[in-house]
Amino acid sequence: MKNTVIGIDVGGSTTKIVGFDYSTEEKKLIEPLFVRATDPITATFGAFGRFLDENDLSLSDVERVMITGAGSSFITKPLYGLDCYKIEEFKAIGLGGLYLSGLERALIASLGTGTALVFAESGKEPQYLGGTGVGGGTLVGLSKRMLDMDTVTHIEELAKGGSLDKVDLRIGDIISGNNIPNFTDTTTASNFGNVSDLATKEDIALGIINMVFETIGMISIFAARGCGIKDIILTGNLSSVAQAEPIFNTLNRMFDMNFSIPANSRFGTVIGAALAECPETSL
Repeated sequence: MKNTVIGIDVGGSTTKIVGFDYSTEEKKLIEPLFVRATDPITATFGAFGRFLDENDLSLSDVERVMITGAGSSFITKPLYGLDCYKIEEFKAIGLGGLYLSGLERALIASLGTGTALVFAESGKEPQYLGGTGVGGGTLVGLSKRMLDMDTVTHIEELAKGGSLDKVDLRIGDIISGNNIPNFTDTTTASNFGNVSDLATKEDIALGIINMVFETIGMISIFAARGCGIKDIILTGNLSSVAQAEPIFNTLNRMFDMNFSIPANSRFGTVIGAALAECPETSL
């Protein structure tokens, strides 16, 4: 019996896949899968086969496949004869963010190679607001140049031993007796504005991560204020970096916002694709 809808997010170097089981009254999320591959077609077919195998599913269980992501343009034919539909990525970001957060209305910040901002409201079409080129690509590019490292998990681990004292210029460095509401002496005044010759690789790694997240955080705050909301949901690969939660929690306190990173945040877009309504035509 066909009771499973599968979503696939085809990226440039990673592919994510998820499923929803509609055999019960309340659709059940099937554990997402993440694979790395440089060839989007190989990654898509490989991830699909592995997903079916690991979840004891057969082709006869699958009702349809929903595909999104930058690499989805390479997928031009049905997967193993199944109906496949292309879903616009920003729509998938919005739907996935609302599902993961359980909210009716929120700004979704998708932290990928760059960062996309989508305003989503239940029952309405998600709206792409814009974004920034600052994201995972920035983190990797700067780290490769400055630290000779280009693996996010390694940079993340290195940064755990770092301090911003010898990297960033802080409010306390330039203002005596700080009396700015909600700001502390350690609030950033200038990212990399106080780099010391004594800064370690660990310090630089943390400085890069902090700069990327603070930049994403501020443009998200400006966009959320424009929409008249405080809830900002962080999704995408970069949202799972260990330093994300404490940095965005600091922004919450400073600006009275509600940044949150839900469970399965890195799979937000692919979950949204699986939840989207079918377009009129398939591949």
